[in-house]
Amino acid sequence: MKEILDFTAQFKATINLNEKLVVKRKKRYFLLNENLKSHLHEDYYYIGIYLGKTKEGRFFPSFNLLAMMARGRARKIVVDRKTEWLFICGRDIFKRGILRTTDSMRKGDYTLVVNQHGECLGFGRLLCNVDEEVDRQKVIVRNISDVGDFLRRER
Repeated sequence: MKEILDFTAQFKATINLNEKLVVKRKKRYFLLNENLKSHLHEDYYYIGIYLGKTKEGRFFPSFNLLAMMARGRARKIVVDRKTEWLFICGRDIFKRGILRTTDSMRKGDYTLVVNQHGECLGFGRLLCNVDEEVDRQKVIVRNISDVGDFLRRER
């Protein structure tokens, strides 16, 4: 559970997870409800809501976890429709595609990327201070993970 909390803290996210309902199996974390928890057996591959996994000491979130974070208070960048498409195609985000931010954002911070409907598209890392940058042609957010990754891996 510490890995999940450390990851969400990088986004200043507040997420309410009942630790009693989070289970870990082979470095993978799952969120259960009371009913599933009462039927839990040791021999399972997947159960409940997948939250992410740890690999070589790093936590890799699921898009379920990112969506939960986006619904609450967290560092987020809202992008326009064109930027939304480019981001899910694996591209970085230019200043011109940012509609608004939810927090003061500094170089090196991690941020969720959401569309105008509040849907989480993924996350990235800031390459400069968002509020201070005036060049609309400059890359502001380096794409780390986006919802289009699964489709790109199918090649």
